[in-house]
Amino acid sequence: MTPVSKKLYTDDVSLLVVLIDTNPYFWSTSNQGLPYSKFLSHLIAFLNSILLLNQLNQVVVIATGINSCGHIYDSSLAPPNKRAETLLQKLEDFVLKDEELSAEDSVDGIKSSLLSGSLSLALCYIQRVFRSGTLHPQPRILCLHGSPDGPGQYVAVMNSIFSAQRSMLPIDSCVIGAQHSAFLQQASHITSGIYAKPQQLDGLFQYLSTLFATDLHSRSFIQLHKSVGVDFRASCFCHKSTIDMGYICSVCLSIFCKPHKKCSTCGSTFGQPQATVSSTSNLKRKAVDT
Repeated sequence: MTPVSKKLYTDDVSLLVVLIDTNPYFWSTSNQGLPYSKFLSHLIAFLNSILLLNQLNQVVVIATGINSCGHIYDSSLAPPNKRAETLLQKLEDFVLKDEELSAEDSVDGIKSSLLSGSLSLALCYIQRVFRSGTLHPQPRILCLHGSPDGPGQYVAVMNSIFSAQRSMLPIDSCVIGAQHSAFLQQASHITSGIYAKPQQLDGLFQYLSTLFATDLHSRSFIQLHKSVGVDFRASCFCHKSTIDMGYICSVCLSIFCKPHKKCSTCGSTFGQPQATVSSTSNLKRKAVDT
């Protein structure tokens, strides 16, 4: 990974990588009053506003499905007069291909989007931009997410978050679902990004243009939106469920909700709990005394 000290940025030129949630199960069951078509209208208006702020700004869109994820739009490659048509056509093709994939390929059989995969694609693209020359735009990631978190993706998502932190890449998060996302709360908190959950989704464009259109240089002069709290709970490796307290392998730092004799990740053998050891020794002493 390119050392941070060697990166040179222009002050007001931005590279915005947008991750959009295309999970059909979420959009078909969403009761938030925001149809998928209306969401796309807000999205296209926001992307156009980013490109209008500076003619050198660049926008990249990555679609996040339930079985796959992929690049669908790059403003530096698309014709300026056909931006909306190109984005919508590529997005439709992606959704059709994603639905054709077997449902068995979805993460743990639950209907959550592949957030870990789209974050990895965004980081790889940004690293490629870093290596293209000595002068690059200011990169940042914006997650437009509505699906519930997939506990099975916990490790992959956290790895992506720490990679973004090391590269000084802020991850902004706009949650459009009914519940808050613990993954995105941690991502925005760790990378010094912005986390928001709009209350009125009819005005989604106003939220996007007010909170997330500001470039990184200008953010040092304005008062940014701050989230109320962050859910730092982890997910266990055995049942993929969120836990408040658990057991950690001292070798590989895997998390478990119940004690195990052997680590399922690295194969290390665990010792007996202290309470069990002490009770066993007491029973032996009683047997000897009798």
